[in-house]
Amino acid sequence: MHPKVIDLTLDRTRDLLADLGHPERYIPPVIHIAGTNGKGSTQAMIRAGLEAAGKRVHAYTSPHLAYFHERVRVAGEIITEPDLVAILDECERACQGRSITFFEVTTAAALLAFAGTPADYTLMEVGLGGRFDATNVFESPLLTIITPVSIDHQQYLGDTLPEIASAKAGIIKRGVPCIVGPQQDDALGVIEKEAARMHAPLLVHGQHWHATTERGRLIFQDETGLLDLPLPNLPGPHQIQNAGAAIMALRHLGFDEAACEAAVTRAFWPARMQRLKIGPLIDAASHAEIWLDGGHNPAGGQAIADTLAGMPKRPTHLITGMLNTKDVVGYMRPLAAQVADLRAVAIPGETNTLPAEATRDAALAAGIVATTSGSVLDAVKEIISSDRDARILICGSLYLAGHVLRENG
Repeated sequence: MHPKVIDLTLDRTRDLLADLGHPERYIPPVIHIAGTNGKGSTQAMIRAGLEAAGKRVHAYTSPHLAYFHERVRVAGEIITEPDLVAILDECERACQGRSITFFEVTTAAALLAFAGTPADYTLMEVGLGGRFDATNVFESPLLTIITPVSIDHQQYLGDTLPEIASAKAGIIKRGVPCIVGPQQDDALGVIEKEAARMHAPLLVHGQHWHATTERGRLIFQDETGLLDLPLPNLPGPHQIQNAGAAIMALRHLGFDEAACEAAVTRAFWPARMQRLKIGPLIDAASHAEIWLDGGHNPAGGQAIADTLAGMPKRPTHLITGMLNTKDVVGYMRPLAAQVADLRAVAIPGETNTLPAEATRDAALAAGIVATTSGSVLDAVKEIISSDRDARILICGSLYLAGHVLRENG
């Protein structure tokens, strides 16, 4: 029933939702989020702000890291095992043996879970693209958001930035306001054209809202005024603009400064420059710092490089595993100036992993001193044998990040 090959279309999802009684029509108002980078962080900040204001929030995100349940948060709580089993059984019965992809059926399951529990808002993160993504089944969401668009998933979305932006802009709905994060001109032009066609008001970064840093504070300004807030607790300069989009969403919905401050101070989003504090890797690390990040495309590599550039000076050693569908050299090139070396690993249990030797060769091509290791734990031990006070960053794939989180408790 669940072919591995992704097939972007809405027909199967719509048919399944119809057989389930159209749960998408009975869920709380939807905030729909697309983009290449920053979707999950932006959603996490919006959720933190809404929940701080006393609201009950459903949230759907992908992919999961350690366990599938992370994808479905029902009224603030990760879905329970019995509830997940029950809705998947119901979806399987409704499918009646018809072919449907993994993401389509699990999106339908999430909507079924949301329809059965009262809440105030529903946050939906696009899986891939937007126009033909399984989440794009809402005729009138409350709000749409498009975070920065860059080159990724070319095999599904197109080879050029305008083509990819067109796929992302497919979530724009007639008359529904759309918040737009920082974009390259080619992408913004496509988004503006689609919004004009759909008569959808835009709230665009750099035009209708601004988010900057000043003296260790986040300064947000829109047409209603200025906010002086703490910096986001999610590290990295790229989180400033993600925070800006989240704050713009909360302000548009009428929430106050307290909700906006909670958005930037209470959000938690694992494997986004997350510092690991416990577990076997930490036990093996001596005095080293161990960080984890799931970024996997050139924009993600640049975001990590910018983050490292702003951290206290300390030799940084990468442990990297990547998928064979990614622009590996493009991801690594921005990192070359910020790291001491790289140890390449294969991603355990992942059929699409790039062999460690190929990842090593890509790192060398990007100008990084590189070798291979048998595992993440082996790599940690090798690094600290020569640099006990190292900064170690495990990176390159959300699949690798999920493996580390599972194995490291």
